[in-house]
Amino acid sequence: MANSRSSEKNVRQTAKRQARNQARKSALKTEIRKFQEAVRTGDSGKASQQFVAVTKKLDQTAAKGTLHRNTAARRKSRLAKRLNALKAGGAKSAS
Repeated sequence: MANSRSSEKNVRQTAKRQARNQARKSALKTEIRKFQEAVRTGDSGKASQQFVAVTKKLDQTAAKGTLHRNTAARRKSRLAKRLNALKAGGAKSAS
């Protein structure tokens, strides 16, 4: 329980920030799930579009401070690796 006016305000600010960060992380996870589903179905065109959306969302989330920028970069790298593997696999099966 807060003992002073400033600590009461701090509790309110923290609750707001937590809600905001949770909303951003949830939206990010939704975008990542859509990308993973496109990869699972093997649709490289849709996966490429989703990758652009996920990359944008990761950059925005990192810019706001919800995620560390290195965390965002690592996640983008891992997703790009999955996309490139899908494209390479799709090219091999086409030929």
